Amino acid sequence: MAEHSPPHGARQGAAALALGALGVVYGDIGTSPLYTMREVLNPANGVQLQAPDIIGAVSAIFWALMLVVTLKYVVLILRADNRGEGGIMALTALAVRAAGHTPARRRTLLLVGVCGAALFYGDSVITPAISVMGAVEGLEILTPVLKPFVMPISLVVLVGLFLIQRHGTATVGVLFGPVMLLWFLVLGGTGLMQILQQPQILQALNPLHGLGFLQARGWSLFLLVGALVLALTGAEALYADLGHFGKKPIRLAWTTLVLPTLALNYAGQGALLMHDPSAIDNPFFRLFPSALMLPAVLLATLASVIASQAVISGAFSLTKEAIQLGLLPRMRVVYTSAHAMGQVYLPAINWTLLVAVLLAVLGFESSSALASAYGIAVTITMLITTVLTFFVVRYAWNYPPALAWAATAGFLLVDAVLVLSCSLKLLQGGWFPLALGLALFLVMATWRLGRERLNAHVLGDDPPLLPFLQALAQGQTGPRPQRIAVYPTPQTDTVPAALLHNLKHYQLLHQYNILVTVRFEVLPYIPEDQQLEVEALPAGFWRVQIRYGFKDEPNIPLALGRCARHDLQFDPFLASYFLSRDVVVPDGGPSRSGMARWRRHLFAAMARNGSSAADYFRLPDNCVIELGSRVQL
Repeated sequence: MAEHSPPHGARQGAAALALGALGVVYGDIGTSPLYTMREVLNPANGVQLQAPDIIGAVSAIFWALMLVVTLKYVVLILRADNRGEGGIMALTALAVRAAGHTPARRRTLLLVGVCGAALFYGDSVITPAISVMGAVEGLEILTPVLKPFVMPISLVVLVGLFLIQRHGTATVGVLFGPVMLLWFLVLGGTGLMQILQQPQILQALNPLHGLGFLQARGWSLFLLVGALVLALTGAEALYADLGHFGKKPIRLAWTTLVLPTLALNYAGQGALLMHDPSAIDNPFFRLFPSALMLPAVLLATLASVIASQAVISGAFSLTKEAIQLGLLPRMRVVYTSAHAMGQVYLPAINWTLLVAVLLAVLGFESSSALASAYGIAVTITMLITTVLTFFVVRYAWNYPPALAWAATAGFLLVDAVLVLSCSLKLLQGGWFPLALGLALFLVMATWRLGRERLNAHVLGDDPPLLPFLQALAQGQTGPRPQRIAVYPTPQTDTVPAALLHNLKHYQLLHQYNILVTVRFEVLPYIPEDQQLEVEALPAGFWRVQIRYGFKDEPNIPLALGRCARHDLQFDPFLASYFLSRDVVVPDGGPSRSGMARWRRHLFAAMARNGSSAADYFRLPDNCVIELGSRVQL
């Protein structure tokens, strides 16, 4: 198991980490200029391609970046770290622990956090599709003859991206920072060239132009704000990758490079449109002279792949956390780096995302169409983040209610407007990420409910542990093999089913027996010296509880090897692991579990196809014995 390493900042310079953050943290928001200005200044939004509206649009984009990204995420939310970790699950755990004084409040906050996590998967599908297509569409500017090849090339790039996931991001990740550094410098440079030709665009720095532009739209304001959201997508990554880089490098990269170059590029696109309104078909690539168009397309494609890689890796990490919090069935987790903690690959998630991304590209056919689907899932997640942050500010930081509301009320209002605006695009494609999020939420809720019902049904018939062991100590006289039997079990006070099967069918009791219970806490990491609780029991039994955080890598043999300090000598060469495996059979009649019939079948399918506990807990293949039973729900 990879132990909780010291903060990155203690081992690397802030500048080096800021360079790494350019690729992992800012890839998504850094590729937003590919399509944002085109959608904001779309005549369908009631915008005229004249100087006042163009200046107003650039001003609105710039101040949206300042308000939402800089003030909300960089200044406020980056402070809400859960022992150095960020992201929706870490924030949910922090809010639940701080404000969950009653079971009802804990369940509500957990439900809200799970909704945000489920919606993240919708973003994980739309981001690769829109980023890659937006980049490849630059070929149309090079020559219209290439337009029919945009979709096939996009599909090939996306398939290649998902095929390389199994190799991990360690090797490719070395290139992320330098490539994105070049990308942001190109963004700033091309924008600056246009600004020098049309310095009038600098009036956009005055927020009154942005406010006036928005006020003049009337009811079209909501359509326009729905397009402005495109400039903000990727803001959640600042917080999600807090644990990888730390606050200082993320803030340093944003304030010194990312924000200035994004502002220059948006202003440059506005300056271009002021003297050439026909460039609205693709204002980003129109910034480049024809001789540099092909290199620009290649660089944009590489940047979009990096942006997609970041969100795909985020989906892998989020899934691993959800598994350990009991929200998803166990899946095969491949740790792709022996040195970098958190680099994981989940084949089931990888191929599911690939299919969904390809369907999105084939169904929407262009980045403009995908832009209609983009935003609603992201804005709801942003709203949920603000709600959870309120509970952190109020209860974890113990701020007075008035101050807690003052810190978050304005952001809640902005997020609500963003959600409402994006909801107007529901029928134009916004339904797609919502449908994905709803499906994931139903899966998570069904799995959690099913596990609760299954445990109550199975464990309710298991005898109490201590009376059973006392009777066993008094009545057991036969020979006992000089080996160690390890019984992983979810409960600490009842007899594991595998032990009962062992005694019933084989009439066998080992000399040493270890009952292991693994607990996953709502903390990102549990220090090694706090993970183990060891207790000696009658009849040669030991009870071991292992506590992990939702970002830790569970490894039962490794944890048992540290039990010597608790007077339990564990020899891995003498150990056998006995697992209880329940085969869930959905009952065709009235449910005894209180679950709907479709939910029982869904839970049974997930339980049947989930990976085994042996793989998940790193048990040696040649020492595992599974003893199962069929259970009806």
